[in-house]
Amino acid sequence: MKHFKVDNKGSGQLFHNKFLERLTRTPFLVPVLFYYLVSLLCIWHAYTSPNISLLDNIWMIPVAMVAFSFVEYLIHRFLFHFNASTTKQEKIQYSIHGIHHEFPRDKDRLVMPIAISVIIALLFYLLFKELFGENGIIFFAGFMAGYSSYLVIHFAVHSMKPPQNFLKYWWKHHSLHHYASVHTAFSVSFPFWDILFGTMPSQQERTKVSEKLPDAI
Repeated sequence: MKHFKVDNKGSGQLFHNKFLERLTRTPFLVPVLFYYLVSLLCIWHAYTSPNISLLDNIWMIPVAMVAFSFVEYLIHRFLFHFNASTTKQEKIQYSIHGIHHEFPRDKDRLVMPIAISVIIALLFYLLFKELFGENGIIFFAGFMAGYSSYLVIHFAVHSMKPPQNFLKYWWKHHSLHHYASVHTAFSVSFPFWDILFGTMPSQQERTKVSEKLPDAI
């Protein structure tokens, strides 16, 4: 993906049709609350089901949250930033992610449209059920909690001033992706993956961004 001239005050348009354009915009709290609720309902189901031992498998929840952060990293790196080589591919890439880089403070485009995310969530549920049987619902609960937590972090670093404590690291790390190199710093919720897989920006790029860290990305 190419670097876009950042417009921190503007908002892009994907469709001329007002209805379709509206579908591309999602209020931040809608998916956050929805998927936290889904997570809680899955945990409650596991707790009340005679075929599932929640206490014996409670470890699945934190493991699944970390697993989500890895999936987030993979999707961001290999899907959102795939090597677009044609005009059509560039248009597709712009629609799914490039517009976010051009207008990073457009709050209605900081989360995926919920209709799309529900379909993807169902596919992951079926995968976890196939892998873990009835206990898959516990893993799914953690995975969805991980997704909502990622949304909270992503929204915060794009719309709030960085705090003057250790949490500032998340603001700084994501600013590397937006302002230093779109080909590095892919992880939002768990930057460890960038360190592990060698996708951190160079020291020169990190220093440059550190000197002009924006109030919000």
